[in-house]
Amino acid sequence: MHIRPLAATAALCLLLAAPFAQAADKPTDPQIAHIAYTAGALDVAVAKIAISKSHNKDVVAFAKDMVRDHEAVNKQALDLVKKLKVTPEDNATSKALTKATNAEEAKLKKLKGAAFDKAYVDNEVAFHKQVNEALKTVLIPSAQNAELKSLLETGLKIFEGHQQHAEMVAAELK
Repeated sequence: MHIRPLAATAALCLLLAAPFAQAADKPTDPQIAHIAYTAGALDVAVAKIAISKSHNKDVVAFAKDMVRDHEAVNKQALDLVKKLKVTPEDNATSKALTKATNAEEAKLKKLKGAAFDKAYVDNEVAFHKQVNEALKTVLIPSAQNAELKSLLETGLKIFEGHQQHAEMVAAELK
């Protein structure tokens, strides 16, 4: 069971950092907007699976929090890109995030009961660690627009809380 979160952590670390480490330029604001939106939308999709499959009240409550919070931040992000007349730009990182999450969804859909709960929560811990690290080290420092940077900073505070919540639920499941 510990292989999945470690693999998720390693994969997300590579996915979020590699495209930027190889490029001389920082990601652009349209790329940053798309990466942030994609990460949130993907977490919502996985959380909805948890809501439908889990019978653990703590796991379901956590998943509902993920849906509520990520949908709210993504709505703010969409409103901001419309206001700024910016078109989010698909990129290697957002595509890799989608691919990795689709693979994780397929794994989760095959699991049931306690095995599902543990895999979901462990993945959420790993996912939030990597997204938070990417926000701190790449996305926020690279953002040029002050409103985008502010939204990312607000998101980071929320997502750090998600990471702590996921770690707490994971500890309860052990």
